[in-house]
Amino acid sequence: MTEMVAKRMTDASLFWRFWTATTVSGVGSAVSLVALPLVAVTVLDASVIQVSLLAAAGQVGWFVLGLPSGVIVQRYPLRALQVITDLIRFAAVASVPVAWWLGHLTYTHLVVTALVVGLATVLFDVGNATFLPAIIDKKDLTARNGLLSGTQAVTQTGGPSLGGLLVQVSGPVGALCVDAVSYLVSALALRSLPEVPRSTGASPKRGRFTQQIREGWDFVARHPVMMPCMWWAAATNFAEGALFALTPSYLVREARLSPLVVGLLIAAYGIGSLAGSLVAARLATRFGTARIMILASLVGAVLALAMPLTVGSGSALFFAVGNAGLGAGVVIGSIVTRTHRQTESPPELLSRVMATVRFVSWGALPLGAALSGLLAATAGLRPALWLLCACTFIGPTILLLSGVRRRRDLSEEVAGPRTGSPAAAS
Repeated sequence: MTEMVAKRMTDASLFWRFWTATTVSGVGSAVSLVALPLVAVTVLDASVIQVSLLAAAGQVGWFVLGLPSGVIVQRYPLRALQVITDLIRFAAVASVPVAWWLGHLTYTHLVVTALVVGLATVLFDVGNATFLPAIIDKKDLTARNGLLSGTQAVTQTGGPSLGGLLVQVSGPVGALCVDAVSYLVSALALRSLPEVPRSTGASPKRGRFTQQIREGWDFVARHPVMMPCMWWAAATNFAEGALFALTPSYLVREARLSPLVVGLLIAAYGIGSLAGSLVAARLATRFGTARIMILASLVGAVLALAMPLTVGSGSALFFAVGNAGLGAGVVIGSIVTRTHRQTESPPELLSRVMATVRFVSWGALPLGAALSGLLAATAGLRPALWLLCACTFIGPTILLLSGVRRRRDLSEEVAGPRTGSPAAAS
């Protein structure tokens, strides 16, 4: 029976059903990336600070559930957990159009919706990262992660563009209906998958909850590569969270662009991500995962400085180039570090390692989003954008100051004693 389940788990059709669910959900989320802040701006006339706090509310779930999510994912049936979180997100997003049609939509409603969706997304994303290594061989992880990142890039490209078009045609509230339906379709697709068998080394019921969390944290904290890569991701996400929160207000109120153009410029990030995902595996093989990660981060930060040069429709190309360059640099680093964690972490610790890294790195997103509103309110939209683009250099600086710069590949052995805990050594 176990062999039959294992055979099904490695079947390519299983991966493609998993891919379908992730893709459909991603399209809807990308639509909301444009639609939700535009609901606040155009329907409720929200201030810059309110729009920034709305973006922060969508990411604060990583502070609340970031660390516990690894243990939760390990203790409960993974497929059922993913389906439930999809249904929760469907109900939350669908409530916005319903409240608007009834004439009761408020800013508080939008914030609560963002919070609920964010909390459910934490569990869903950690579950996804744990699910993938169970259905494919380790040697295929980089390519499959590249495919998933490339698909995500396509949704980040088409989703905001579609969102801008839907907002232009039906209004921002109508565009959220697409996101709601996408979560429902994703839940149905995931429901068709078999349950993921637990690793033989995992003991989800053993030990106290806090002890299990600490084991994942200790493994990352003592690892010579995962630790600096985690802080790279945190610094990068801090800058990205701030930029994503500030972008709608800047492009609408400072550059005075239409919702359709705003969607297209936000979608440029997805174009860059797609380009980065297509070349990540080949560049990593040729030059080394550590080297290409540092170089891609630096190039992305340099190109990001072009974004504040957009002051109107005639200079919109600068924002597109900067956003695309930033996306390419981030996705290359994301692919190689995610693959490294999935291959170097013990199976029984994988969900907790992923949760630890994302607690720190994705927890930086709401901090950046909140800061962007304060900067814009005190210094103005354009000066705030310049400062936040400069913050994209913090990530590659962390890598250059760490032991990563002395490596060709993230996973290569280096001289000296191992820094991982003996119990968690891979």
